[in-house]
Amino acid sequence: MCIWAGDSRPVALRGRLLASDPPSVETADGRRVPVDGDEQVRGVLRDKRVIGSEFEVIGRLDADGVFRAAPIHENPLFVHRGGQRLYVTYWCDICAIRTRTPDLCWCCREETELDLRDRKD
Repeated sequence: MCIWAGDSRPVALRGRLLASDPPSVETADGRRVPVDGDEQVRGVLRDKRVIGSEFEVIGRLDADGVFRAAPIHENPLFVHRGGQRLYVTYWCDICAIRTRTPDLCWCCREETELDLRDRKD
């Protein structure tokens, strides 16, 4: 994978998601790339249920060396597990509500569960 600062096209950053401040992805060649995004993306990047996983972020590398994830509504976050690329989503089993970021369900106020999916729906 090659990412260039200032490139206007979205690219993928893949590696192990680290519990650091700021959150970072450690690439296969050992580089640690800080990752940031909108508030919902930040919620996922700090979720202990995905930290340490093989992680992929779609976005752009800024000139300051920070990889900026695309907005959460563009579904830019994935976990790779068992040879599959899975969308990061969260599910409330009580209300049958899916979200893209960890939080309390807006309906019942219970914690949502991580629900990795092979499709966007």
